[in-house]
Amino acid sequence: MSQQPFSWELFSKAPVVGIIRGLKPDDIHHIMPIYREAGLTTIEITMNTDYAEAIIQNAVKYHSEGLNIGAGTVCTLKDLEKALAAGAQFIVTPVLEKKVIKACVKHGVPIFPGAFTPSEIYKAWSLGASMVKIYPATSLGPDYIKDLKAPLNQLKLMPTGGISLDNMAAYFKAGADGLGIGSHLFDKNLVQQKNWEGLKSHLQDFVQRMEKARV
Repeated sequence: MSQQPFSWELFSKAPVVGIIRGLKPDDIHHIMPIYREAGLTTIEITMNTDYAEAIIQNAVKYHSEGLNIGAGTVCTLKDLEKALAAGAQFIVTPVLEKKVIKACVKHGVPIFPGAFTPSEIYKAWSLGASMVKIYPATSLGPDYIKDLKAPLNQLKLMPTGGISLDNMAAYFKAGADGLGIGSHLFDKNLVQQKNWEGLKSHLQDFVQRMEKARV
């Protein structure tokens, strides 16, 4: 398990979880410091990315200063065991898996389980979720977050799926406590071209939009 715990203080500065899926290890190694320099603080490596465990280990070893580094797409206890052994500081799941949530709670590791319906979301929260990942958020949009928060304002919600520069402000204004952003954040063309300055500028656009939305 990671020797450095998840920092809620860091997360609160920039409540966005950047989702890295399917990128090459060398590209991820370049992205990590750029991500931090742009003003973002929390990043997940999905476990279905090639060499995910090694990438997480490398990220924790070389880039953990100022970053929360976690594992995503954790669906089973076996996935969880691998993620924690690699040093993941938080866990994200695409589905509601009771055993994974309870194991994370037991180990004191923040867990953001995926859920969609109000019943699933409330169950995830009741089991001890640190924040519930609303996935896929694309289908119902920001109004769904607003509707959920009306009767269940104690829940911490992190919409994920289809979040972009154009709609992220609407999600924060609807009451989202965090956002999970993948392909819109890590622009495929910029990464393929290894245009790291361009990627940094792109990430800074997200940070600026986030800061405006949270004023």
